Amino acid sequence: MALLPRLRRLLGRPVPASRVGARRPGATRHGDVPQEDALRSRLGDDPNDEQAFAALAEIVRRHAVTGSDDDPLTAEADDAERQRAADLAVWSLGEELAGNPRAWYPLVEVARLSVRDDLEGTLRRLTTAAERDPSGRALVAGLRLLREAGLPVEALGLGTGHWHPRDHDPEAGRELVLAAVEADRPLDAKQHLASLDLYPDQASIAQLRRELTRLVEHANRPTTA
Repeated sequence: MALLPRLRRLLGRPVPASRVGARRPGATRHGDVPQEDALRSRLGDDPNDEQAFAALAEIVRRHAVTGSDDDPLTAEADDAERQRAADLAVWSLGEELAGNPRAWYPLVEVARLSVRDDLEGTLRRLTTAAERDPSGRALVAGLRLLREAGLPVEALGLGTGHWHPRDHDPEAGRELVLAAVEADRPLDAKQHLASLDLYPDQASIAQLRRELTRLVEHANRPTTA
């Protein structure tokens, strides 16, 4: 089940998406409004500003958890409900910012929230993020997210169709080699390592290649009974 309806159901009351993450009545008292406006302005200029997104996400999380003086969530919610409300607030923020056709980082953050409940949606968001970013940073983030979630095969599927070793951040190559080793596919690991030959600045990735070469050699050693 997708996270958004699941969170709404678990919260036990409707949470309109248009209001999640919006300024709450207590925001002005705490001085959040000027900071929130400044962060939204930064994200309007660069929707992939990771520091600005993290700071704004912290604000909307706090609003979702503390609420206003008459918000029943403040008085009655347990820790799990508060966490779900906070996650839903960040989900809504990420979806809002992802409407910018240049945005890839918000898609990765929404994918992070959905990876346990909606793998199909997660992969769709990570694919879109990778397609929006010519530098390869989005691909690196998506591959790492999937690996950390224990999904190396899915990481390989994402990377195989979207990694451009000549143009992308070489960290994408690292993530693919690691995913191949974790998926017990040593031949794939060797192939992805060899693809780093296409990167134009070989001197800058010399240390990376040495590290990955040792890893691939170890992965290709026959195991003894």
